[in-house]
Amino acid sequence: MFPFAKQFSLRRTPQSEPIPRTVPNAAGGHAFPVDDWTRLARFLVLGSEGGSFYAGERALTRDNAAAVLRCLAADGARAVAAIVAVSEGGRAPKPDPAIFALALAAGAESLETRRAALAALPRVCRTGTHLFQFAASVEASRGWGRSLRRAVGRWYLDRPVDAAAFQAVKVRNRAGWTHRDLLRLAHPETDEPARKALFDWICRGTLAAEAPALVHAFAAAQAPGLDPEGAAALVRAHRLPWEALPTGLLASRVVNEALLEGMPVGALVRQLGRLTAAGVVAPFSPGTAHVVAVLSDRERLLKARLHPMALLVALKTYASGRGVLGRLAWEPVAAVVEALNAAFYTAFRAVEPTGRRLVLALDVSGSMASGRVAGSGLTPREAAAAMALVTAATEERWQVVGFTGGEAGLTPLPLGPSLRLDAAVAATAGLPFGSTDCALPMRWALARGIQADAFVVYTDSETWAGPVHPVQALREYREKTGIPAKLVVVGLVSNGFSIADPDDAGMLDVVGFDAAAPAVIADFLRA
Repeated sequence: MFPFAKQFSLRRTPQSEPIPRTVPNAAGGHAFPVDDWTRLARFLVLGSEGGSFYAGERALTRDNAAAVLRCLAADGARAVAAIVAVSEGGRAPKPDPAIFALALAAGAESLETRRAALAALPRVCRTGTHLFQFAASVEASRGWGRSLRRAVGRWYLDRPVDAAAFQAVKVRNRAGWTHRDLLRLAHPETDEPARKALFDWICRGTLAAEAPALVHAFAAAQAPGLDPEGAAALVRAHRLPWEALPTGLLASRVVNEALLEGMPVGALVRQLGRLTAAGVVAPFSPGTAHVVAVLSDRERLLKARLHPMALLVALKTYASGRGVLGRLAWEPVAAVVEALNAAFYTAFRAVEPTGRRLVLALDVSGSMASGRVAGSGLTPREAAAAMALVTAATEERWQVVGFTGGEAGLTPLPLGPSLRLDAAVAATAGLPFGSTDCALPMRWALARGIQADAFVVYTDSETWAGPVHPVQALREYREKTGIPAKLVVVGLVSNGFSIADPDDAGMLDVVGFDAAAPAVIADFLRA
């Protein structure tokens, strides 16, 4: 009798072989393909900067751009709405992917899609930097027609004149573009004396008396011979941003004290190293008290759309005592380090604990150690540790494990919110690399009689090394324990794969480092 069942099984299939509805992934295994809308969501949050283990930056960007274009062709209004939702909700670590996707929408074949994209321009491109990025991206997909010029003109006309002046002095050039370039393309017309004077100053360098006071303050700050006390007075009187000051004044303590008083939250987080090096942030100083108060203000953090990853990267950099680039060095202040650690959790949306028993499984295989999440300095495996701690900080019953491949490839990890975030992230960096078997968490729990209500797997879904597919392992766990366990897959690379079966209501695929992800996970587990 020929053993057909040993040659083909829908219950225990090696991951190197397909099961129904799976496709080959980049690692040589098989996983479920995600649809274009999931790919769009992943790209908007995670981007493609730095590439991944299996795809270079250019290839990953092209694949994601193709998915964005397919979404725009299928339902342009829905795609533009998704871009706006991620951008306005502060759900992505960096604005670049949303700006790039909006530029693709502005060059779409559908007139309605182009109109929707250009109408959304001020909602997605809120700063001069954003607008310059959009201009650089949109030129690659369309010409400067009347509708595009009009939309750019409205960007300068619709915001209050003082807000337009602030962008003019803060961001003077990026991505090969200047405000002068865009104003000469758009030709916005205005009867407002202050706005007309602002445009004349940008385009011709003519500083009229009617120009906004901030422009006059900028001109005074750029004058030769200005001393630190004079610069500090200008900053306090006109709220000049640090970008409007000559570089030579930025090391001055009195100037940095003045800047700190009115510094926006995002700029404050990015400038902590420089503020500390200048002596403004020091043990028990008023500057430190101000920084801690800002980082402890939940409403202010959320209103600023400060993404948790910005805080995590700031924590990692600040605690190291030196900048990623350049020679700037400082002695970290413990109170600021702890405030950054707490602010990371605060920046996520409030989540009510589910009361479920959770296995938080971190993929620490070789592929998770390559690439950078959302263009940050974090690898996917480091980002996975941070995301897992957000859930652990909310829930009461959880176990964190790290897995690669092989029978000994799973290890319980002593990670939890009591461990400082940067230390937890660093701990995963020291774990050994290996192959990928995303079925290991379920197999491990079943072999040890661990009763779990859900498995939350943080991975790139490039699984290939196991004797059974992850979905098969979960279904076996359900059958043998009688627990209707759920599976949440937190994707940390913007590729086209997931280990979650889209036809199983007990499985969910979410985008890693989406600021809304912890709340989405909790709602799914609670249902």
